[in-house]
Amino acid sequence: MSKVFVGIDVSARELAVARQDEPRLRRFANDRQGHKALIKHLAKKGRTARVCLEATGVYSLDVAVALSKAKGIEVMMANPRAIKDFAGAIMRRSKDDQIDAVILAEYAARMPFVSYVPHSAQALKLRAISRRIAALTSEMVAEKNRLHAASATEIWGTAVDIKVHIRFLKKRIEVLRTRALNQIRADEELSWKYDCLVSVKGIAKASAIQILGELVGLPEDMDKRQWTAHAGLDPKHYTSGSSVNKKSRISKRGNCYIRRALYMPAVVAARREPSIKEYYLHLLDAGKKPLQALVAVMRKLLCAIWGMFSTRQPFDGSRFYQAAAIAA
Repeated sequence: MSKVFVGIDVSARELAVARQDEPRLRRFANDRQGHKALIKHLAKKGRTARVCLEATGVYSLDVAVALSKAKGIEVMMANPRAIKDFAGAIMRRSKDDQIDAVILAEYAARMPFVSYVPHSAQALKLRAISRRIAALTSEMVAEKNRLHAASATEIWGTAVDIKVHIRFLKKRIEVLRTRALNQIRADEELSWKYDCLVSVKGIAKASAIQILGELVGLPEDMDKRQWTAHAGLDPKHYTSGSSVNKKSRISKRGNCYIRRALYMPAVVAARREPSIKEYYLHLLDAGKKPLQALVAVMRKLLCAIWGMFSTRQPFDGSRFYQAAAIAA
C-alpha cells in the first residue's frame, strides 16, 4: 500500500492541502463537511497518508482530531518554530498558502514523524477555561497599570471607569475558576491530581487550575525531561570552539502558559516550603542570581509534579531537595 505525505496550511475558513504526488494545491472548507471531503480525498485508492499541520491555535484542532480518527491517516502537529527553521534550511524565502503547505508536506516526509494523540474532551475544556483565565488576568494587570497612571493626574478622568472594569474582570475570573474547579471535582483523576498540586506550599487554587489545565492533556508516556522541554524550561547552551562560551539560558521554546503558571508558585515556595527554600538559598550561595535561582526552582518544581503524577504520591519536600542537590 503506497503512502503519501501531505501538508495542510490551516486558516479560519479554509484548508490549503499539498500532496507530494500531486502538482496542484487543493482547498477544502475548514468545517465538518470540508473535513469529510478531505478525508475522502486522502484515502482514495486505498492509500495511507501522513499529514503535517502546524500547531498554531484552535483553527487546526478540529481538523487534526477528525483526521486522527480516520482509517489510514496519521497526523503530526508540528511546532511552528521547527517549521520555520526547516523552511530556512531548505532555502524557502517566500511565504504563501501553497508554499507553506508544500513545506509542511516536505517536513512530514523528511523529519521524524510524531503522531498526534487527541486530548480528551475533559482536558480540552479545562485547558480552554484555564487559558481564558490567563487572558483575563493579563488584561486585569494591564488595567491596573492604567489605573496607576490615571490616578496620577486629574486631567484624564478615567480612573473610575477603569476601577469598574477591574471589578468586572475579577468577577469573571472567579466565575471561571469556580467552573474549572467544579469540572475538576467531577473527574476522579483530575481531582486527585489537583489535590497533589495543592499539597505543595506555594501552589494554591488559582495556580493549581492553571498548571493542571496545561499538564492534563500531555501524553502519559512523556518523561520529566520531555515535560521540561515542553515548558521551555530546558537549558540552552551556546559554545563554539575556545572563544565562544555564552552563559546557558532556558530555551523558552515551549508552552509559555506553564512557565507563567509556575512562576508565582516558585516565588512563594522559595519562601514558605522549607526544602524548596533551602534549595533556593543553596543556588544563591553557589553564585546564581535570584531570577536564575527562581527559574531553577520552577524547573525542579515541574519535575516534582511529574514525579507526583507518576508515583501517585503527594509532595515530599525532602525528596525534592535531595534530587536537586544531586543534580546541582
